Amino acid sequence: MSDDVVIALDVGGTGMKCALVRPNGVVQHTERHRTAAERGPAAVTEDILDIAAGLAARARADRLTPIAAGVVVPGVVDEAGGIAVWSSNVGFRDVPLRDLVADRLGLPATLGHDVRAGGTAEARLGAGQGEPHVLFIAIGTGIAAAHVVGGRAFAGAHGAAGEIGHVIVRPGGPACACGSRGCLESVASAAAIGRRYAEVSGITGATAFDVAARAAAGEPLATGVWRAALEALADGLLTAQALYDAGTIVLGGGLAEAGEALLAPLRIALDQRITFHRLPRLARAGLGDNAGCLGAALLALDTLTGAGADD
Repeated sequence: MSDDVVIALDVGGTGMKCALVRPNGVVQHTERHRTAAERGPAAVTEDILDIAAGLAARARADRLTPIAAGVVVPGVVDEAGGIAVWSSNVGFRDVPLRDLVADRLGLPATLGHDVRAGGTAEARLGAGQGEPHVLFIAIGTGIAAAHVVGGRAFAGAHGAAGEIGHVIVRPGGPACACGSRGCLESVASAAAIGRRYAEVSGITGATAFDVAARAAAGEPLATGVWRAALEALADGLLTAQALYDAGTIVLGGGLAEAGEALLAPLRIALDQRITFHRLPRLARAGLGDNAGCLGAALLALDTLTGAGADD
């Protein structure tokens, strides 16, 4: 129906991006809210339910019909069971979020992983559109990937597929939050780049985007930090390509804001490493920070049609 909308929430460690989305992907209404994860998972869960209910009320007030709800969260997600199993950012531990949302709204609901949802949206509606084999990699505070084949993201046997941020690329390197050392995330994430620049320069508060800009301007310290991160990222992409053989790798998250300052040297570095594998097309994400929210809507629509992601 022309007045149908899906309630979509992309819950992050810092903020929630929320929307009413039509079945054709057009965003009807958007909202943003603080997550305030420091209050604990129970408070965040209650906020999610209140915000979803508020969106449903907003839809009805605008003479729209909410038909389903999709929520995506970070961490380990049991998509089949609708459970937020674990999240270091938000603090979820075995929260049956899908059923809680469905009960609160009286609508079909689905729960997904934020990066897999973003990858689904980029593959269907964004930079990977038209490519059957897409690897979406979000590079922000951490690094995670989504393998999307034919528009469907694969979660793996335990809901933890795509954690390429924890592939070790620099053995014995910086400590990672996962407990290992030298993980890709610990040396090439946006957070790691800013942290490393602060260590060598004594300048705090610089973002990865700032480091890229200073490197482009010829600052030696920034150039060294940026180059080291790109080399590590190329090593990680080589491993990813060996595993997934993607036709297109879409880079999103905060680091992708660097645009060609990231993509151009990364293409060269990856090309230098490739042997018998085909070089994938590298593209910047096209949906920006709306990808997760759009992906949440797509997952909800898939649930209605029985075309959900494979697990």
